[in-house]
Amino acid sequence: MPLPTDVADAADATADRLGRPAAGWRLRLYTIIFEADTRAGHAFDMALIVMIVLSVAVVVADSMAGVHARHGELLGALEWAFTIAFTLEYVARLACVRRPWRYARSAFGVIDLLAILPSYLAVLVPGANALIDVRVLRLLRIFRLLKLGHYVHEFRALGTALAASRRKILVFLSFVMLVVLVMGTLMYVIEGPDNGYTSIPVGVYWAITTMTTVGFGDITPKTDLGRVIASLMMLLGWGTLAVPTGIVSAEFTAARVGEQPTTRTCHECLSEGHLASARFCRDCGAPLPRYQRNRSEV
Repeated sequence: MPLPTDVADAADATADRLGRPAAGWRLRLYTIIFEADTRAGHAFDMALIVMIVLSVAVVVADSMAGVHARHGELLGALEWAFTIAFTLEYVARLACVRRPWRYARSAFGVIDLLAILPSYLAVLVPGANALIDVRVLRLLRIFRLLKLGHYVHEFRALGTALAASRRKILVFLSFVMLVVLVMGTLMYVIEGPDNGYTSIPVGVYWAITTMTTVGFGDITPKTDLGRVIASLMMLLGWGTLAVPTGIVSAEFTAARVGEQPTTRTCHECLSEGHLASARFCRDCGAPLPRYQRNRSEV
């Protein structure tokens, strides 16, 4: 079964953009870090997932006054241990690609930098606490959760589905904004300032909370006509919430049709994205190494 052209081109484009090394220790390191289908790559990803979750748990625990008072020194030491580990990982990623600056400017490169920057910022910038509240640094550390997209295939699948459905979702959001603007304006005219609808933006705010079925209750219609419109908005909200779910679900289904490409790399021509069942490189015809994955059927 041949690899779909668009998938193969996307895989090769990623490797070409970052610059996959040709041989040596950099290629071996690249295979471990960027190719998650091998046993070593799978173990690397699983270890980093555990570290990310534990590091965020440390930050959350350290924000609790009682826990910080009893275990502040231990939590601080753990935080620095995680920071050093993530720093080594970031340096390794830059070292094993031929175009490190491109990786540093990519979305994942920025996320990796945000994962380690706050700890160094608090030490390297004198008086940082006077300029930046320590809670902001803790907030930035929570961005380590975004690193999970590196290692969990489902995160990448979600991103792909959202990107593929972005135009449909944009059209849907445009329709929703049109409805809430019209309904908010209508409620401003019908209810008026005496009933709390002091402006069109306030009416739009009410329309959004009603259409999303949140209903804070801080603004409610008092007239019979206003209640009729509110009832229609609530019923419309039930149907509206299901639309983006259906759009993204359809993209997920489409993405799972057929055999999925892997991160296998031909060691002769360095092309990437071969199927698990492939025995020869689709580009140069060279024999591919046996596909390895951390599953019992291999």
